Amino acid sequence: MIRRRPDVDLSRRRLLGGGVTLGALTLLTGCDVSDHDAVQAALQKVSAWNDRVQATLFGPDRLAPTFPESMAVKDFRYNAWYGPDQAPVLDPKDYRLLLAGRIADKRPWSVEALHALPQETQVTRHICVEGWSMIGKWTGTPLRLFLERIGADTTARYVGFECADGYYEGIDMPTALHPQTLMAFRLHDAILPHRHGFPFKLRIPTKLGFKNPKFVTTLYVTDKEPRGYWPDRGYNWFSGL
Repeated sequence: MIRRRPDVDLSRRRLLGGGVTLGALTLLTGCDVSDHDAVQAALQKVSAWNDRVQATLFGPDRLAPTFPESMAVKDFRYNAWYGPDQAPVLDPKDYRLLLAGRIADKRPWSVEALHALPQETQVTRHICVEGWSMIGKWTGTPLRLFLERIGADTTARYVGFECADGYYEGIDMPTALHPQTLMAFRLHDAILPHRHGFPFKLRIPTKLGFKNPKFVTTLYVTDKEPRGYWPDRGYNWFSGL
């Protein structure tokens, strides 16, 4: 069942990481904070500017910090708009990852086929927009390798994702091809728990946590910027660290 999340006014978070406060923005733009439409338009322009700057600075050599395994937390924090007992439970016998868009081989992938892919491990920090962070040990397949395996057109601009809990997200192709972007199948050496996104979640240590979708059921490659659930509600689309 697809669950709908409550709409939350997160306009005040549009500038997270941008270094510009609402007060400073009103001085720069001449907007009256009581003029909701004008303020929103100004915030959207600054958010788009932040996206462009972050995308320009991003590259394959800009790596997120990695840590010794001893620093990885075994009981990784659960985070969602619903309780862990309400997390989707996907049956590995029935699950299929659907592929769409600019991909040569669109045959669906089973859990067994995904787990048979070459895998590697990283110990990186998950940073949440809500202000907390946690180091985890993640094992899975580099998204770049999977895109090559399915014949994805990597000259396209974006990769999008749809998820079993109704979430949706997208990333730019340079992020998809980044060496640390992982299709994570394991957390701390155990099969990824249902509450953390089984059968896999995207682990992107170069981006804020909400850009790491879980319970992924569809992957598509496109030249049209994919929507993101939280960017639709005010977060920056790129949201790099």
